[in-house]
Amino acid sequence: QVQLVESGGGLVQAGGSLRLSCAASGRTFSSYVMGWFRQAPGKEREFVSHIRSSGSTYYSDSVKGRFTISRDNAKNMVNLQMNSLKPEDTAVYYCSARRGTGPYDYWGQGTQVTVSS
Repeated sequence: QVQLVESGGGLVQAGGSLRLSCAASGRTFSSYVMGWFRQAPGKEREFVSHIRSSGSTYYSDSVKGRFTISRDNAKNMVNLQMNSLKPEDTAVYYCSARRGTGPYDYWGQGTQVTVSS
């Protein structure tokens, strides 16, 4: 089992930065693909970024060039550095985990990110 807990959300002005963290527990953490998703009020949950066990990363077009995902397997941590934030980035951000091409089996409770103009 993998347990996930997000932190680091808050209120920031447009153009600012915020760093989200996801603390994970579980014996197989290093083998999982770790992802970040977000959900704004009244909208569907959307993919933001993922990082594979190899360290390879992928980003949605909306955040590419502004966000950076990273992981530290020794510390069982996944981070999302968010720069040049925009009001449309406002959402609850969720950390998630999966194996290979399977579904995201594990989810955190989410952390609120609010970007004001």
